[in-house]
Amino acid sequence: MTVSSENIKELLRKRYPPNFIIRSPFTGTLILMIFLLCFALIYRPHQAHEARTFPFYFTMILYCTALAVPVLVFNLILNRIYRLTYKKEWNITRELLSDIFLLFLMGVSAYFAGFIIETPTPRWNLATFFDSLMSVVLIGMIPVLVFTLINIRYLLTPETSDEFAAFDHTPAGESHEKQIHIISKAKKEELSFLPSEFIYAESDGNYVIFHLFVREQLKEVMIRNSISEIDQQLSAIPFFMRIHRAFIVNLKKVSSKSGNSLGYQLKLAGSNNKIPVSRQNTRKFDQLIRQH
Repeated sequence: MTVSSENIKELLRKRYPPNFIIRSPFTGTLILMIFLLCFALIYRPHQAHEARTFPFYFTMILYCTALAVPVLVFNLILNRIYRLTYKKEWNITRELLSDIFLLFLMGVSAYFAGFIIETPTPRWNLATFFDSLMSVVLIGMIPVLVFTLINIRYLLTPETSDEFAAFDHTPAGESHEKQIHIISKAKKEELSFLPSEFIYAESDGNYVIFHLFVREQLKEVMIRNSISEIDQQLSAIPFFMRIHRAFIVNLKKVSSKSGNSLGYQLKLAGSNNKIPVSRQNTRKFDQLIRQH
């Protein structure tokens, strides 16, 4: 079977979970630095040596500490970007680019750390720069790529799609619905609606936006509250589900889903937006959608 350029493009755009050091910056950076330190102490790579009057092990600790700060900042920024742009899927291309930049950042950090840690010798030259860069990259790529390749199974998992019978209005026999009353965190705002009018709710900073279909019209209402608090207030409705850290949906409004065990994308009756189901909630979603 031949592999075309379109197959490659599709593969590079395919959803891929961010690696552990992006999802858990503090723990991930600590593990990465411990690996580099242990590798340096055990194998003593070429040209690795003690600096000034420091013993070799203390020199390596200083270098790893100097690397940890920029690496942690970079991982925190990536984590923030990923969480703020959850509607834009992370993919293998973004994953590999972040790995390359992280390794480059580590090499550059090691080079400049040498100006402080090493004896005052001429270091401002390309040979020294490339030597520091390549030494760190060749060692650091081992744990960095391991973090990335752990999730390779998601790249090989095919995506599926399903259609559902969604209601874009109040079904017959449900006119006896009881209204839901939502109270804001500041208790200065209130919102009431019928369960069948609710499409979905999404978190937006310190607010939650309710997407409703009321009297044949779409309606958006913003309430100052957390999505977790709203989830508790809606917990009595069995067909409302929190499918993502930022979304609660009405399962009866789901018209289709696409994706795999990495996560789904939902289409809802009454909305043109695609709503994500996190991979932690895919199994529960599949169970509940069949019941409703």
